[in-house]
Amino acid sequence: METNAFGVTSQIYSPTIRNPLDPEEFKRQGYMMIDFLADYYRNVANYPVLSQVEPNYLRKALPQSAPFDPESIEAILQDVQQHIIPGITHWLSPNYFAYFPSSASTAGILGEMLSTGLGVNGFNWLSSPAITELESIVMDWLGQELKLPGTFLFSGNGGGVVLNTTCEAILCTLVAARDKVLSQVGNDNITKLVVYASDQTHCALQKAAQIAGIHPKNIHAIKTNKSTSFALSPESLFSTILVDIENGLIPCFLCATVGTTATTAIDPIGPLCNVAKKFGIWVHVDAAYAGSACICPEFRNSIDGIEEVDSFSFNAHKWFFTNLLCCCLWVKNPNDLTKSLSTNASYLRNKVSDSKQAIDYKDWQITLSKKFNALKLWMVLRSYGIGNLRNFLRNHVKMAKTFEGFVKMDRRFEIFVPRTFSMVCFRLKPSAIARLEHYANTTKAHQNGKLASEDFVNQVNNKLLDLINASGKVYMTHTVVGGAFVLRCAIGGTLTEEKHVNMMWETVQEKADSILGKPKIALY
Repeated sequence: METNAFGVTSQIYSPTIRNPLDPEEFKRQGYMMIDFLADYYRNVANYPVLSQVEPNYLRKALPQSAPFDPESIEAILQDVQQHIIPGITHWLSPNYFAYFPSSASTAGILGEMLSTGLGVNGFNWLSSPAITELESIVMDWLGQELKLPGTFLFSGNGGGVVLNTTCEAILCTLVAARDKVLSQVGNDNITKLVVYASDQTHCALQKAAQIAGIHPKNIHAIKTNKSTSFALSPESLFSTILVDIENGLIPCFLCATVGTTATTAIDPIGPLCNVAKKFGIWVHVDAAYAGSACICPEFRNSIDGIEEVDSFSFNAHKWFFTNLLCCCLWVKNPNDLTKSLSTNASYLRNKVSDSKQAIDYKDWQITLSKKFNALKLWMVLRSYGIGNLRNFLRNHVKMAKTFEGFVKMDRRFEIFVPRTFSMVCFRLKPSAIARLEHYANTTKAHQNGKLASEDFVNQVNNKLLDLINASGKVYMTHTVVGGAFVLRCAIGGTLTEEKHVNMMWETVQEKADSILGKPKIALY
C-alpha cells in the first residue's frame, strides 16, 4: 500500500504476467486453443444444435465486474466450456440445417489466425502493400473461376474487393448508384430516387436503402408468386418502373438475387437487365449464398446475363469454406465506387496513392480500416484447389437431393418449391392435416369461428418445426412465402455427412408422427 501527498492510500500493482504478445506464452496458449477447438469439432455433434439457455443466463453465471488480477488461460477455457458453449447455437454442427450454414475449414481458420496474428491494416497500398496486391490477385482468380466477364476483372478495368458482408456490398453499390444519378438530376432530388427488388430480396437491401437516404416509400418490393418459383418477373419490373416515372419518381437501383434466402429463387438476370438498362438503372446481383456454386459448370447458368450488370457479390463465408467474415464484390467501373467512398485526408496522402499506380481499398468500402481477409480466401483456394471445392459443393447438393427424395416418398409431405441448390423447402401437406383441422374446429376453443385452412396448415407446420428444434438433435428454420409457412432444410455444413441427413429425416418423421398420430396435441 502507498499513501500519496494528499493522504490517499492506494494499492501498488506489480504485473505478474509477461508482455501481452510474448512469443513463448503465445505458443503455449495457442497450442491449448487449437486442442480446445479440435475437441470441440470432434464433439460438436453431441451438443444440442439450438442453444437451450434462457435469456440473461450468462449474466447470472459470470462475475459482475472484470477481474483486477490476471487469470490463467486454463481458467478462462474452463469457463468457456462451462458457460459459453451451452449458450452457443452450433453453426458448425453437422446437424445444423438452418438459415444458410456458415461453412468453415482448416484453411479458413488458419488463414483467419494468420491474418489476425500479423496485425496489419491495409487501408491504402503503402500501409501494407501485400494486402492490396494479394486481394486484387485473389479477386481476379475467383472471378475467372466464376467466368465473370473480363470487364469485372482488374485486367479489364473493373475489379474486386473483399468486404465483410453482403450488407456492405449492397450499401456500397447503392451509394455509388445514388450519387451517379444525383450527379445528373441534382442532389435535391434524392427523395425521388427509387430502389427495386422482389419481395423475396434480403432485408439487407432495405437497411442499405435507409442508410443511403432513400425514402422508405421508394423501396419497391415487387410481388412474386409460386408459378415463377418466386423469381422476379421482368414484366412486373417494367410496369412498376413506368408507374413510378408517371408519378415523377426517378429509377435508380435494382437488386436482383441468385439464391434468395427464403427459397433460393433465381431472378432472371439477363431479362431484368434488358428492362433496367432502358432507364439507366444500376443493376446489382446479390448471390450471397449461391454464388459459390457457380464455380461448378452445371450451376454457372444461374448467373447468365451477368455481363450486363454493374456489380456482383457473394459471401465466401456462406458456402465456400472461408469462415466469417468474407464477402466478395466485383464492380464493372471502380470509379463509381471511389467517387462516392473516397477520403483524402492529408495524413493518408503518399506518393504511391497520388501517382494512381496502386489501389487504395479504403476507397472501395465503408470503413477506413482493412483486415487481411484476402489471406484466408487465398489459403482456401490453394489448400483445396478448385477441383476439390467443386466436389465439396456437389456433395452438399447430392445430400440435398437425397433429402428431397425422402420427402417425396412420404405422402404426408410436399416439396413446396423446386430444389435448385442444396436447400429443400418442404411442409406437411394440407391433405395430411385435414383430420387435425376437423378436430380443432370442434373443440371448445374454436366453437366461435372456423380457422382458414391455410392458417391451420401453417400452425401445424410451425408446431412441427418447434418439435424438431426442441429435440436438440437438429436445427432448421422456416420461411413464410406466398402465405405458406414452409420448413427450410439448408445443407452445407463442412462436417455434414449423409448419416446426419438420414438422422435429420428420421427426426422429422418422428415429430410428424407425434402430431398426425395424436390429434389432441396442443397446437395453440
